[in-house]
Amino acid sequence: MTQRHGVQRRIDFVVFDGLQPLDLVGPHEVFQGAARHAGGYVCRTVASRAGPVRSGSGLLVHAEHGVADLDPAGTDTLVVVGGSGVDAARHDEALVAWVAAAARGARRVASVCSGVFLLAAAGLPDGCRVTTHWGRGRQLAREHPELRVDCDPIFVRDGRVWTSAGVTAGMDLALALVEDDLGRDVAHAVARDLVLFLRRPGGQSQFSVALWSRQPASDPLRAAVAAIHADPGARHTVADLAARAGLSPRHLQRRFTAELGLPPAAFVEQVRVEAARRALTEGDEPLEAVARRCGFGTAETLRRTFHRRIGVAPSDYRSRFRSTTPQRPLRDDDLEDHLA
Repeated sequence: MTQRHGVQRRIDFVVFDGLQPLDLVGPHEVFQGAARHAGGYVCRTVASRAGPVRSGSGLLVHAEHGVADLDPAGTDTLVVVGGSGVDAARHDEALVAWVAAAARGARRVASVCSGVFLLAAAGLPDGCRVTTHWGRGRQLAREHPELRVDCDPIFVRDGRVWTSAGVTAGMDLALALVEDDLGRDVAHAVARDLVLFLRRPGGQSQFSVALWSRQPASDPLRAAVAAIHADPGARHTVADLAARAGLSPRHLQRRFTAELGLPPAAFVEQVRVEAARRALTEGDEPLEAVARRCGFGTAETLRRTFHRRIGVAPSDYRSRFRSTTPQRPLRDDDLEDHLA
């Protein structure tokens, strides 16, 4: 894109009590870094009222402006941060009205992490494709069926609406916005200064845990699902699962997809991927052994499946996420305490 370094663009960050501070500080540093290299950005913070805003972790952030004293018509790029406080913020009528007004006139509208909930409350186009933190994707899809929620990408652009995944993904989003404005060279210089990938490999699925599956509603399918989880590496053809469930193969296919949202083969592959992820991060087995034990047969099949589903190689996944201390698996109720 042709660089336009002489243009001054106002980046307005919307903050609130209970924000995730990295959702603000990370993108703010990216834009300020770009301004040092090439000019072009003025960053401001706005909240319901000017003054101190307490983050979810207790860090105080100063909002320069309140919604009553900052004209939303001057916003070039609107960035709504996320955090546990977003659930209260999206019911703040004055804040939502200001966000809606700023969004109507802004050249670009963006959210970091769960900030998309506030954007949605202010009004997003029906059918808009968005992302958010992987731990809140199902909630967003349930509460806003008019949106197309995709929780694998680090960030998503749909027209002038840009949304990002959780926390540090806001920096990936900001780098993409800088590249869109000022070109790759400036974005690359900022990424180098901040020791970041200009484009991070893989998507959110490399960070999420096995909370992706609905539970079967009927006893026959519970028996089939339990068998898959008990031994992911065993043979689990449709005929095998149908026999275990006491159903015909055709009936099993229909029931499985209706109750779990996935056909049997896709479900089996997903369970095997999760088993391989655990094996890679918790043990020292070579890839060939992990592949055989988890039902992939060969290391090459495991590599291909990881690239397709997670976006990274198994060896890279192991090096990034291997734990040096034993940890219990996350449960569904852990998400209530997860930063999003």
